[in-house]
Amino acid sequence: MPSQAIHIRRFQPGEEAALFEIFYSAVHRVACRDYTAEQIDAWAPRDLDPIGWEKRIRAINPFVAEINGERVGYADIQSSGYIDHFFVSGLHPRRGIGSVLMNRLLQEAESLGTRILTSDVSRTAQPFFAKFGFVVVEQRYPVCAGVVCPNALMRRG
Repeated sequence: MPSQAIHIRRFQPGEEAALFEIFYSAVHRVACRDYTAEQIDAWAPRDLDPIGWEKRIRAINPFVAEINGERVGYADIQSSGYIDHFFVSGLHPRRGIGSVLMNRLLQEAESLGTRILTSDVSRTAQPFFAKFGFVVVEQRYPVCAGVVCPNALMRRG
């Protein structure tokens, strides 16, 4: 079966709920390999405040990945070079979506003149980020809903 084209575009208001489903499935179906059930539920609760989520997504203004019109991933990069969200649907793993998204973020960073990129990266995503030249600067232990959910500050450039 030939691979399907991945289209990257900017977020459009009204897509917040669809992006939540991508986030939720990424954490619950993929990151669950590296985190406990308690950590997964604290990081991505089903009952996350929808108003807070909507504000967050609109503030980060991510790029959205689509295959045949279906949203399958999203990621942002801020003018500071910080990548806040980077998620591929747990229903569509290992299909190159993350690589296409990362390449789009790297293009955006170049167009912004941003040479140093950083992100707080989950254990699950650290090998992926490393393939794109990111290195671990510091292991971190943030608390989500009273539960420690380890990640790493990673940097490129």
